[in-house]
Amino acid sequence: MKIIGPFSQIITLQNLPLKGPLQDDELEVIDDGAVLVTDGKIIATGTFASLQTQYPQAFTELIEEPMVLLPGFIDSHTHICFGGSRSLDYAMRNAGKTYLEIAKAGGGIWSSVQMTRAASEGELLLGLVARLDRHLKEGVTTIEIKSGYGLNLEAELKMLRTIQLAKEHTAATLVPTCLAAHIKPRDFEGDEKQYLDWILQDLLPKLKDEKLADRIDIFIEETAFSRTLSVPFLKEAVSMGFQLTVHADQFTAGSSLVAVECNAVSADHLEASGITEIAALTGSETVATVLPGASLGLGMHFAPARKLLDAGCCVAIASDWNPGSAPQGDLLIQAAILGAFEKLTAAEVFAGLTYRAAHALRLDNVGRIVAVHKADLQAYPTKDYRDILYQQGKLKPAKVWIGGEIV
Repeated sequence: MKIIGPFSQIITLQNLPLKGPLQDDELEVIDDGAVLVTDGKIIATGTFASLQTQYPQAFTELIEEPMVLLPGFIDSHTHICFGGSRSLDYAMRNAGKTYLEIAKAGGGIWSSVQMTRAASEGELLLGLVARLDRHLKEGVTTIEIKSGYGLNLEAELKMLRTIQLAKEHTAATLVPTCLAAHIKPRDFEGDEKQYLDWILQDLLPKLKDEKLADRIDIFIEETAFSRTLSVPFLKEAVSMGFQLTVHADQFTAGSSLVAVECNAVSADHLEASGITEIAALTGSETVATVLPGASLGLGMHFAPARKLLDAGCCVAIASDWNPGSAPQGDLLIQAAILGAFEKLTAAEVFAGLTYRAAHALRLDNVGRIVAVHKADLQAYPTKDYRDILYQQGKLKPAKVWIGGEIV
């Protein structure tokens, strides 16, 4: 049993709703606060003095400079297991080339597929662990990771096995997701329906056998899979015991309606979402996950986070860190910039990075500084929590804890 503190402020995010808008005066702020931790879990919060009085036998991990304590961030949408680089894509896009022109020149998702297939498991692991280490240093303690750059049996299994192996090389919590339905690979002999059938019949049983992932994703878009084909695919995946998430409404509206129809845990992207899509998400249990990193990487508008919140949605914020459209990967910078453009309160941004993002992964033991939650925490060198977003991501955590232990 130990007491960690004192902190200038602790932002607990306790008692905030799962859906809808938030004001900063709704935040519980504990001044001169501390956290009591036992066996990796939070037992109590309060002022440093009160916890020392109540638990005189507890060891004290003393914080000697002014700091603000937040829950560890949760990145609920990444593609950080990949081979190679797409810097040429980025340069061509900024030079005015279209997606089709880039693809014809050898870029796009297919180029990442080729480079990922060519990489050994060891090479994939090395790159993945380096990205995990960076995320962890920046306060991201729970990280979802997708496959989707393999697109055949051998390579998809290689990616998902690498993600499993990475759990032995990081203290962060990893959540694997199978995105074999990213695009139809060019070397598949058959149409889109036959490819989705192959995933259901050949790949998903392997995932079950090896316990590699219990979440399935699909990219619904004109350049990927249609809404018509996606619905039966997703419903069959559910019948096999998988949770669902959907790449939805990135360039054209409507696919978030599929996510809602199929009871997906989240619909991610939403840059093209309109009134109909926002209303459907509001009336559902599907989390609206916005990805500002993709907007920054592609030079396009942000998802309508303000409208989604005001309508009553549960809005999570994730990085979409990937080699093509979102290569930056700095979740806090992205969220701070999104907040400035979409006029989000600090409470809304922090909620989107913590307990609301946890709900997108259906995790109920992380994302708030409350009793029985895992003690995944981060502390920023400032006296005022508002400085964190004010500095637009340049203020980084000085300390990060996983299960109450410094990493």
